[in-house]
Amino acid sequence: MANEMQPPAPDTVQCPVCFKDFTAVTVNEHLDVCLLKSVTDGSPSTKVESEPPVKKCRVSAEYVNRSMSSTSSSSMAGTQSAVFSLFQNKGKPAIQSDRSSLFTSKQSPVSAFSKGGKRALPKAEFESASPVRLQSQQQPTTMPKEKTSETEDFSPQQPFALDKPLAEILRPNTLEEYFGQNKVVGQQTLVRSLLDTHEIPSLILWGPPGCGKTTLAHIIASNSKKRGTARFVTLSATSASVNEVREVIKQAQNELRLCKRKTILFIDEIHRFNKSQQDTFLPHVECGTITLIGATTENPSFQVNAALLSRCRVLVLEKLSVEAMGSILKRAVAKLGFRIREQGPASPKDEDQTNGHELNIYIEQEALDTIAYLCDGDARTGLNGLQLAVQAQINLTRTNLSTQDSTSQEIVVTEEHVKEGLQRSHILYDKAGEEHYNCISALHKSMRGSHENASLYWLGRMLEGGEDPLYVARRLVRFASEDVGLADPSALPQAVSAFQACHFIGMPECEVILAQCVVYMARAPKSVEVYKAYANVKACLRNHKGPLPPVPLHLRNAPTRLMKQLGYAKGYKYNPAFSGPVEQEYLPEELRGVDFFTQMASGP
Repeated sequence: MANEMQPPAPDTVQCPVCFKDFTAVTVNEHLDVCLLKSVTDGSPSTKVESEPPVKKCRVSAEYVNRSMSSTSSSSMAGTQSAVFSLFQNKGKPAIQSDRSSLFTSKQSPVSAFSKGGKRALPKAEFESASPVRLQSQQQPTTMPKEKTSETEDFSPQQPFALDKPLAEILRPNTLEEYFGQNKVVGQQTLVRSLLDTHEIPSLILWGPPGCGKTTLAHIIASNSKKRGTARFVTLSATSASVNEVREVIKQAQNELRLCKRKTILFIDEIHRFNKSQQDTFLPHVECGTITLIGATTENPSFQVNAALLSRCRVLVLEKLSVEAMGSILKRAVAKLGFRIREQGPASPKDEDQTNGHELNIYIEQEALDTIAYLCDGDARTGLNGLQLAVQAQINLTRTNLSTQDSTSQEIVVTEEHVKEGLQRSHILYDKAGEEHYNCISALHKSMRGSHENASLYWLGRMLEGGEDPLYVARRLVRFASEDVGLADPSALPQAVSAFQACHFIGMPECEVILAQCVVYMARAPKSVEVYKAYANVKACLRNHKGPLPPVPLHLRNAPTRLMKQLGYAKGYKYNPAFSGPVEQEYLPEELRGVDFFTQMASGP
């Protein structure tokens, strides 16, 4: 024992396991053998064997304290400090990792150091630890702050820093921020009460673009996430496949069985699924595995499977009014930190609210009103138009600031800037959808009512929306006989001429030709005498019971001798051969005396 406590020679180092002296060249090779031996037979040295296992960690701690303490002997402290530094910094990474795993199972004295220890140090050990390690432990760890809202990234200097459209960034999360659909989700509506109690039925949201269909679905999702009553899954029919839908339904079944939690499946543009794909939802909506919310811009009566439609409640969302668009734009301005300025120079109050920002952004009230009128009830178009106008002025102002010494600049978005960004009013028209049939019906009824101004308006809506002019011309030909008829026999030649002219020259030159024909039809006298008479004929034929009556013999042609012998054409009176009216029957015997111009049609 006395020999073991003697200081080692200057050119030797002490093994921290068996406490024997070795040269600096051979100590690493000995350490590998010594560690393996301590693991296999548990006896690295006599000194370690003589002490109980629980004292090994305390011995190593005391060993470290002696090596780092200034009160210990200088020779022993210097040697032990050199040993600690040697094995702490010069070992191979792979070998150290293996050694750490070996020491973990046997609780060897160096386990705390080779492991890099995630353990609570006593106060004495903490104070005697390495200064580098102490500094790293005392250094605070800074974690990125979680964003509560994407609008927090905005400032007057960088109002559109995120790479997303403004309509997506400012999408509301509560019904209080949801404007323009009070008839559907107002305070006293049935749907509002269901949403407040989180009893969400299967819904089909039908409305024009930008009216809030997707936003309403996200509000339902946000409320469900807060309460944890349901999980929300979003798919788009434009990109999702039936396999993806089946996978979501399978997950919903497991969620309902294991966690007793429902699944709300939102399908955007659900009309893009064909009838067979929509049949995938039927049994699962029926049994309550999923709550389906579908959004569509097309009439669900035509585009959604009737069986699926009967299992869902249809909510018709209207085009946003100008007042609702004004509220949406004011909310956006408040979220972005901009200020609304009335027409005229800046007031002193506005000048005081600079907040030290580099760019002070103001929006004229007239500019917001212009957006509300020009976006045609489409909130997405309005918000993105606002973003385009503001961003263009910010870029222009920053370019000017780079060439000047000014550190503060005021930006004012005017009505002209908004008009330049939107160019013209957004016209909602779908040549293959319901709006196509709505507009042509309005045109027909306006001409029938002899309202020439309304007729021109609906014609303009169709042509400016991209309608085929030949389609309108064909409808005018039909109108000439159906509604004008014999009251103005020249109306039909007018309509046919208009169709031929449109076919010759096309758009946009033919628009005035159609306008002329539309005004002519609106001003022409109307007569549906022929139209009603033929409708009575069709009703008579459809409602006849039994076989139809044969053609009278005297009205039949007799080109052969046999037909003449059978009585064909017998008794027929050739009208040009008589100078006066000819009394002759032309209807079958069962229909004699019928007047299709005076009797009302019965049946379909």
